Amino acid sequence: MTKSFIAVVALLGVITPVQAHQIWIEQPEGQNAVVRFGEFGENLREASPGLLDKFAKVTGRLISTKGEQKSDATKTANGFTLPFSAASGDGIVAEDASYPLYIWKQQDKEVTNWFYPAARFITSFAAQQPKLVLDLVPTGKEGQFKLFFKDQPKAKTKVTLVTESGWSKEAHTDEQGLVKFDMPWKGTYVAEVSFNDRSPGERTGTNAAEKYDAVSYATTVTYVNANGLTPIPAGPPATPGK
Repeated sequence: MTKSFIAVVALLGVITPVQAHQIWIEQPEGQNAVVRFGEFGENLREASPGLLDKFAKVTGRLISTKGEQKSDATKTANGFTLPFSAASGDGIVAEDASYPLYIWKQQDKEVTNWFYPAARFITSFAAQQPKLVLDLVPTGKEGQFKLFFKDQPKAKTKVTLVTESGWSKEAHTDEQGLVKFDMPWKGTYVAEVSFNDRSPGERTGTNAAEKYDAVSYATTVTYVNANGLTPIPAGPPATPGK
């Protein structure tokens, strides 16, 4: 390990584990986009049978100059495959708005929570408009994102940038919802953000109307950097849960 390499690691972040499961979008070369579930920085991709089966309906949208193409994803053994891929200048968003509600105890009180996972895949930092409830979009400046919640800029919120090796860097959005990262290595980066909205409500679109006490939004953005230093190797794939 060279002194310059150590300096880059010290300046930009440290090797730390990702704390929570998210969905993110990958696009293997020459293949259609795939929505994964797990912990990108842990090299963990959940599988079926297993935790992948908890998802109700993953949908995706291809966003291009020709308009938008929406489709349901098809579940495979280790992800949800979409019937399209993003060409240069395109983007993809995906979400599961019907993930099963769950109950957990908070100070001896049972709380019904809604986990709302979403993801975005970008091919450049050309400015984009929000499409998701909690959305992190490129602004037109390299490495810069803007966070929106229900189409309004969201300030003072932590965003974490991770690579598959486990390297991570945290930053907070400013008053305008802006946050910027350096990306020193070639390869895939995933920016992660979450927000717990404690506003109770009722969701429809499932078999019956369902009341909830809070919504846990979790959104990612995937970007493949074509330039930079040789990336830190990823560790061995983590074992999926059951």
